[in-house]
Amino acid sequence: MESHLDWHQAKALLDWYVELGVTDTVGDAPINRYELEQQAPKPVRMPGAGGAQASAAPEPPPEPLRVDWVAEARRIAAAVDSLEALAGAMQDFEGCELKRGARNFVFAEGVAGARVMVVGDAPGPEEDRDGRPFAGREGALFDAMFAAIGLGRDAPDAEAGLYAVPVVPYRTPSDRVPHDGELELFRPFLARHVFLADPEVIVAMGSVAARALTGASGIKRSRGRWAEFEGKPVMPMFHPRELLRAPLDKKAAWADLLAVQARLRGEV
Repeated sequence: MESHLDWHQAKALLDWYVELGVTDTVGDAPINRYELEQQAPKPVRMPGAGGAQASAAPEPPPEPLRVDWVAEARRIAAAVDSLEALAGAMQDFEGCELKRGARNFVFAEGVAGARVMVVGDAPGPEEDRDGRPFAGREGALFDAMFAAIGLGRDAPDAEAGLYAVPVVPYRTPSDRVPHDGELELFRPFLARHVFLADPEVIVAMGSVAARALTGASGIKRSRGRWAEFEGKPVMPMFHPRELLRAPLDKKAAWADLLAVQARLRGEV
């Protein structure tokens, strides 16, 4: 019978069972163990009365090979020479457990080679469903914000275009914040993405993107201050999700957008 639970709900239920102390599972139907075929116990080899030595203990199984997935990510990322190859390499990468529970791989959307590259948070439910960054209500606000300074991900050319990518390409369980290990794992791919897309300016939208690109610990303290990632200027600013929760921060977001516009015009 097909379960009505999705991956995240099933994982949460399993964690709850373990916390309760469940150590074994049983089948749906009872088993009459009196009707099972009797098996003779295996003989135990004992040392002889004359002091003969016991047989040698079996060798322990070899330890599984441990892979340095961050180093592997660096090696794979350095080998790709196009955005299409990068997307394929990231999809094939087996070093992150997030892909087991995500519905879709979210790579990028917009005009490749645009002057502005926007790095956002990990995909949420709507991004995971649609396979694109900045979807739903957050996406509508995102598009309106950049349209106000003449930029859009559906623009016909790189001059007015916008290129949006997530900092991590998979949705996290229960939409938790990606931890440092996950950000470190995908940083080589993000750095290669920046190299291949070659934007003039990067916008880090939200606290997670700002932390991944600049090491900042909080978006309220880091927003509006130019930083740098892979030799590119970075402007941290509020994520549309944060602005929907706190509309009063839209004034600060507008100031940051104007700073990006001034940078593109060569006024900074």
